[in-house]
Amino acid sequence: MPVKKAGIGDQGLGISEKETNPQSPTPNPRLLGLIAGMGQLPVSIATEAKKMGYYVVGIALQPPADESLRPVADAFHIIRLGSFGSLLSLLKKLSITEAVMAGKVPKKLLYENKKDIVPDLKAMKLLFSLKDLSDDSIMNAVVGELEKKGVRIHKTTTFTKPLLAPVGVLTRQKPSRDDMKDIEFGWAIARKIGKLDIGQTVVVKNRAVMAVEAIEGTDEAILRGGALAQKDAVVIKVSKPQQDMRFDVPAVGAATLHSMMKARAKVLALEASRCIIIDKDNFLREADKAGISVIGISPDNF
Repeated sequence: MPVKKAGIGDQGLGISEKETNPQSPTPNPRLLGLIAGMGQLPVSIATEAKKMGYYVVGIALQPPADESLRPVADAFHIIRLGSFGSLLSLLKKLSITEAVMAGKVPKKLLYENKKDIVPDLKAMKLLFSLKDLSDDSIMNAVVGELEKKGVRIHKTTTFTKPLLAPVGVLTRQKPSRDDMKDIEFGWAIARKIGKLDIGQTVVVKNRAVMAVEAIEGTDEAILRGGALAQKDAVVIKVSKPQQDMRFDVPAVGAATLHSMMKARAKVLALEASRCIIIDKDNFLREADKAGISVIGISPDNF
């Protein structure tokens, strides 16, 4: 079967020869480019964006993204991670001027899969222009380049308001007084590591730090901290003080919960109004089944 010329619903540009079955857009549709990493957050955002009247063009960065976005998006494309020039070309060809970024792109991929992830010339120029390879440095440069090309990047939270953690206990199980002391202790540390752009999560027990999140990500930090705590660890996840809500917004999902169960952690404290709970209703049901307390916190708690 011949590959069609690139259009809204094609792969095109030599990026992928897999064809998709795009829905026919209305005349002059309001296009939203959904630049997707791994996990279910891109699917949640696509669903919400369509309710808001957008024609959603899913752009999966592989690796690590899978194709779970394909049946939900109105059109679907695949781009190799590191092919920044191809991404810019695709957005221009499809006349996309609004976009949102969602889903994890684990930074450790840059170190583990050097043979599989080869930055193109545009990506190399961007990386060499940076003062360091911190998350904020990389993502601010990416967003800046996209906006130079006329693509406005929306805040992730524009499409996730129903999924944001509210203030208060969200499960049947409530944190104990001792747990609340651990949360207060861990909150201050999590904010400090966030300010340094190290991570967003800290694992504590009895006012002692078991683990801080770094390049390995939240789930592995929970497992590492849980192994040291042995059981009953408290996990705190917050936004950075300088958090740009267009990217790297703190989020938890099924994998987070599974890591907590495996680590026998007992409390998950999330910054209210700034942390996303993916598939929130089901997440909280499963937390209840596991006897894990989930609480939304804010500075007013302390």
